Amino acid sequence: MADDTYGLKYVVVKQDTLLVQLYGSWEVSDDRQPALEALKSSLKKNGLRKVEFDTRKMSTWNSGLLTFLLNIHALCAKNHIEMTRSGLPKGVERILSLALAVPEKKDARTTPQRAPFVDKVGAWAIEQGGAAVEMIDFIGKVFVASLKMLRGKARFRTSDLMLFIQQTGAQALPIVTLISLLVGLILAFVGAVQLQMFGAQIYVANLVGLAMSREMGAMMAGIIMAGRTGAAFAAQLGTMQVNEEIDAFKTMGIDPIEFLVLPRMLALVLMMPLLCIYADLMGILGGALVGIGMLDISAVEYYIQTKASLNLTHFGVGVFKSAVFGILVAIAGCLRGMQCGRSSSAVGDAATSAVVTGIVFIIVSDAVMTIIFTIVGI
Repeated sequence: MADDTYGLKYVVVKQDTLLVQLYGSWEVSDDRQPALEALKSSLKKNGLRKVEFDTRKMSTWNSGLLTFLLNIHALCAKNHIEMTRSGLPKGVERILSLALAVPEKKDARTTPQRAPFVDKVGAWAIEQGGAAVEMIDFIGKVFVASLKMLRGKARFRTSDLMLFIQQTGAQALPIVTLISLLVGLILAFVGAVQLQMFGAQIYVANLVGLAMSREMGAMMAGIIMAGRTGAAFAAQLGTMQVNEEIDAFKTMGIDPIEFLVLPRMLALVLMMPLLCIYADLMGILGGALVGIGMLDISAVEYYIQTKASLNLTHFGVGVFKSAVFGILVAIAGCLRGMQCGRSSSAVGDAATSAVVTGIVFIIVSDAVMTIIFTIVGI
């Protein structure tokens, strides 16, 4: 039987052997494969036990030939017939051997079924429940390590703590300066537009001072630290997780929570109140630039009005919030770093997740603390 369209011929050369002759060009596409009906009818003849190939007259070939041969192999395997590859070109024979070395996974080409909506919600709930358990477990370990530190039994290097204090404190001043100054300018601009309508532009000093000292100074410092330091902590611990350094600490009997997490969290807790006070001052300075430069308020008037509107309680509220934000940012960054997978892409995912988690923690905790302070009357 011959098929000149594809350069194909089936010849029974022996009583139990079928010879598949391939000639001409076999540069065919996968969707233009020759039909195998003639081969199926030949294989059904009694006594056929082997399929051989003759490609001496074949000029060129491409991947379409490999697809055709794989189809023949599947047909032979189904009918328990031996398929020899000795007559194929060496390149085809090697590629075919590689293709058949690992069998295709069953149902690998089936289209995945879309899971019902209820299944998706259930899977999401289970995943979030597991994540909540991991977070509570991590916070518990950090709390235990903190108690050990208060008793002087926690094991970490003082040099590491000093390094993290430098990274989270002095090295963060430029970005805190820029953002806080601009936030103060924006608050002053927004307030001035409304207050000028009533001739009360002098109260821009009150607006900027109260907003920066109670809310914006601590919040902006916290968000900056979440994007800058929280992501760095997650990347550092994630890289250590990929390199199996954290496993090495556990093998040596060193608690990674004490040695790695505790100095990072302590550094942020110590530096965040200082950064908050600095951010308050920069925000007030930004408001002063607008008040003095655009609203014809003298520097003395702006200073007196700001001093009259503020007291230590306002600054204390902001400083307390900043300390809480420091704890939350450190927990978010270290938690995501410890949860990091074993690949390089997982490190990036951990850093991204640390930033998002840290900012969510900051916003939620700030809302809760603001409500509590309002109820208490602080």
